[in-house]
Amino acid sequence: MDASESGPVDLLCSVAGCRRPLTRSPRGLACPRGHSFDVARRGYVNLLQPRDRRSSQPGDAPATVTARLRLAARGFETPLTDAITSLLTLGPSDPVLDVGCGDGHHLAAIAARFGAAGYGLDISVPAIEAAARLHPDLHWVVANADRFLPYADASFRLVASITAQRNPAEFRRVLGDEGALLVVVPAPDDLIEVRELVLGEGVTRDRVDKAIETFAPLFVLDRHERIRHAAHLDPASVRDVMVGTYRAGRTSRRARLATVPDLDVTLSRDVLLFRPARRRPAHRARPRSG
Repeated sequence: MDASESGPVDLLCSVAGCRRPLTRSPRGLACPRGHSFDVARRGYVNLLQPRDRRSSQPGDAPATVTARLRLAARGFETPLTDAITSLLTLGPSDPVLDVGCGDGHHLAAIAARFGAAGYGLDISVPAIEAAARLHPDLHWVVANADRFLPYADASFRLVASITAQRNPAEFRRVLGDEGALLVVVPAPDDLIEVRELVLGEGVTRDRVDKAIETFAPLFVLDRHERIRHAAHLDPASVRDVMVGTYRAGRTSRRARLATVPDLDVTLSRDVLLFRPARRRPAHRARPRSG
């Protein structure tokens, strides 16, 4: 199925060497080889295999998810999410995949704006639990995107990686030829005030060239926009920003966070839109003469 054709996206079995389509069974989802997966009470499916785990609880911890949910409830990133979404072109029911979707707020915004069919994948069970609870009309999967995206070839009109995982070969496989890849990375001045105050450094790092290099030659850059927004954060929100971006772990940082004041901060993202490079036709051996 090409992404231009509307209809449900087929899930594939995540057991090593299988990758057969999954279909509904009385107990959940199953493939023709008999591998089965339960559907959680909230409607998502966990396809994570033991070999895909580097820890007993991979991905975002509950505290990280909760911090990001509080920021989302305060509208912390809403202007950035709106700006990112405004750069896209989608039609109703177009299938969209958000890889590393977290609690799903970016995917939900895209789906709401265009009436798109949203599919979110993350390795964190707490993140997908939150996404499925908040957005039960979308489709959620727990899986390791670094290994395999459990969807059929050319399933999506848009694949998104918003400050998240990058797997160029798998992104290209599940994206239709007429689709687009959305990659969002923190811009050099993103949260620079918080980093200067709490981390003691305001180092700027431009990630655009590295992102373009990562996705070549499977994707060609079509558009680059840098979007910025200023936000006023109270101390609780500053702490949530640090927890939500994995920067609050060290004892010295936690001590600074305990006394942090209100802060005006810069939110800044580099938004990259790629189009897929054309697939090369399969090579055909020339028939031998004589």
